[in-house]
Amino acid sequence: MLVLVLILVVSDFLVILIVLDLVFADYFQFHRIYGDDLEVRTALRAGDDRAFIDLVFVDIKVRLAFRTVHHDFLHVQVTLLYLVSSRGKGQVANQENSRFLSASRPDKLSVPLRMALTAALALFLCSALCLTQESLAQERLAPGNTAEAAPALASNPHADPRIAEVIRQVSPDRIRETIEKLVSFNNRSTISAQDEDAIKAGRGIGAAREWIKSEFDRYSKDCGGCLEVKIDTFTEQPADRIPKPTEITNIYAVLKGSDPKQADRIVLVTGHYDSRNSDTLNGTDPAPGANDDGSGTAVSLECSRVLSQAVKKTKFPATIIFLTVAGEEQGLNGSRHFAQMAKQQGWKIEAVLNNDIVGGNLGPGQDSGRVRVFSEGVPVIASDAELKRIRMLGGESDSSSRELARYIADIGRSYDAGVKPLLIFRLDRFLRGGDHSSFNQQGFAAVRFTEFREDFNHQHQTPRTENGVEYGDLLKFVDFDYVAHVARLNAATLAALATAPAAPSNVKIVTKGLDNDSTLHWEPSVGAADYEVIWRSTNAPDWEYVQPVGNAMRATLHVSKDNVIFAVRAVDAAGHRSLPVVPEPER
Repeated sequence: MLVLVLILVVSDFLVILIVLDLVFADYFQFHRIYGDDLEVRTALRAGDDRAFIDLVFVDIKVRLAFRTVHHDFLHVQVTLLYLVSSRGKGQVANQENSRFLSASRPDKLSVPLRMALTAALALFLCSALCLTQESLAQERLAPGNTAEAAPALASNPHADPRIAEVIRQVSPDRIRETIEKLVSFNNRSTISAQDEDAIKAGRGIGAAREWIKSEFDRYSKDCGGCLEVKIDTFTEQPADRIPKPTEITNIYAVLKGSDPKQADRIVLVTGHYDSRNSDTLNGTDPAPGANDDGSGTAVSLECSRVLSQAVKKTKFPATIIFLTVAGEEQGLNGSRHFAQMAKQQGWKIEAVLNNDIVGGNLGPGQDSGRVRVFSEGVPVIASDAELKRIRMLGGESDSSSRELARYIADIGRSYDAGVKPLLIFRLDRFLRGGDHSSFNQQGFAAVRFTEFREDFNHQHQTPRTENGVEYGDLLKFVDFDYVAHVARLNAATLAALATAPAAPSNVKIVTKGLDNDSTLHWEPSVGAADYEVIWRSTNAPDWEYVQPVGNAMRATLHVSKDNVIFAVRAVDAAGHRSLPVVPEPER
């Protein structure tokens, strides 16, 4: 134990050297280096014990280049110095990406030497503290010792190899075939033809409907009848965009959960198969709808294909629904009816993934590596009492839809889908709407996936060319690889949610007295082996830290509830994580 104390003392001294080295660098005058190039931000808070600071990792990069053909230059990059307290408090100590620095005289080598020395000292410190902390952690967790282990980073990736294999089966070629077929129906407006003659001729929304159903039937046959294919048909009465009573049909396939205790839990993916051109009441002229929303329909179909095939090797305890709706362009008619039906019948829908305009339009400014994920903040159905509670707790960014969006971000870090989610903390784009809002209005968690940059010349336009500008939602503007990447992200999310245990229920945080510690308790969930408490700073967009608490139903953490947002999630024996649940105060 004496050796450990000595190592801690020496390590503390080295910390002081590093801080002094970086701080006083601001007072030296180097060529093209100013005070804001080297920065140290305070990472320790009052009350922390310096003896219990763990240096988790140091990632300091020093890149040098001397006397090239044209000039001398130096590039210094200090990426991250991260400190985490065993009391559950963590801060970023230094995160700098310095700008390109130039040096005209070779005598400036003192700068790279200074940075190299800093890196060497930091690495030595890391090894000393990590070894010391490991020994202390083992001592704390010895039999009879109830002290908690240090928290981990909530952003650490975690992947199920089986799910990773499933999403690799998503095929850009099949997606292309699907969108080509949808475009071939000429006009899929909700008010377009759906009589028998039109269906036989392969034109209009009726023909599109029958083809989508045949695809679901084919996938079900391929998996031995694992999919139950259904239709939801109703008659929409005349409205602004519905000139006469119109039959609208939603088509969906149900992959029933394998666990009778969890099969009532539902996760759902959807896209709308109707289209439009410049005139919402035009049901005859071309309205190809390749991107809007042939792409989203293709995502739903492709997810149903790969996940239904996966049941031969992988079991999904919860139920997955693959949905395609009509009536979106006329006023979200199909999704509204479906969501109302689900609410009336008491369906336990935990997540809705709406894919609308995910074609990765091939045009300037597009980012094929990102897909936007929109989510509502304050729930649209919140009552006055609930709004008062949300304001009091600062919970404006913790709706169930927002937690679903964060879950998708976690999946994006854990699986190589080919595209990363970009969380947009608002319901939808300006002046636009989507089918996910129909589910939000019924109290379900729902988000929208949309490509990074839209080209409005290629949406809601009758195909034509004017003044050299080509209009129309045409097949040639769709990036099929991008749609496949979005489908992989959707499939991974669906699989992870359907495999994970149910979220804990009745989660509470004790607020009966003034206390800097935080105590949470909850009721068990089906399929859970363990539980984790996660938290983030009140101004952080995503979860930052996680504390495993085993199979207990109560946990006390030495973190002030006044400074963070907490949540609890369930974990099964294989490490699959449920959606997190933010606690309500208990007095």
